[in-house]
Amino acid sequence: MLLIALLVVAGVVWAVIAQPWRGLADLLPQSAPEPTASAPASSPRPTGSPTPTESPAPTESPEPSESPDDGEPPAPQPCDPHVIEVVPLINGERFRTRPIEFSIQLTNTGSVDCTMNVGTSVQQFVVTSGTDTWWRSTDCQREPSDMVVTLAAGQTVTSAEPLVWDRTRSSVDTCDSENRPRAPGGGATYHLKVRVGEVESASMTRFFLY
Repeated sequence: MLLIALLVVAGVVWAVIAQPWRGLADLLPQSAPEPTASAPASSPRPTGSPTPTESPAPTESPEPSESPDDGEPPAPQPCDPHVIEVVPLINGERFRTRPIEFSIQLTNTGSVDCTMNVGTSVQQFVVTSGTDTWWRSTDCQREPSDMVVTLAAGQTVTSAEPLVWDRTRSSVDTCDSENRPRAPGGGATYHLKVRVGEVESASMTRFFLY
């Protein structure tokens, strides 16, 4: 037993001193070390280009308004009553037997042309003596009509056909009577005033009956 133990010890000592595996390692091909996979350097991620801002939609320019033809003046508007002057006219001042004829004179005192209804439907003649009203043209008027005319700025016009007064007292109840009272003469004084629409004469025209 002692001999066996000595042999084992001697073998171990030899193995340590001789290192029999050392030459074998030198003869074997050395395997190249596996390269460590290195992560590729990350290149900077490209930043997204900014979203282009939407440019405002072009606004449509308003269509030019149609201007009236410079060659055509605007249509005249209805006359302002404040610029119309009305004057009663009589074909004389003193009357004995000749017919008494009444007319109307109109003047547009404004600076622009205007239109006005001057028909018999808007005319009124009134004859007075003192405080007594003798005659109104509207009491027994028949078939009144309209007539719209254009009065130029500053224009004066006169009714074409005069209205004849028969010197009698008017009343809506005696239009067809042949015995209406007659206006006295002898130098009696009478006055005529007229109206056209909203415009009344500023003054009355005086006349005398004989």
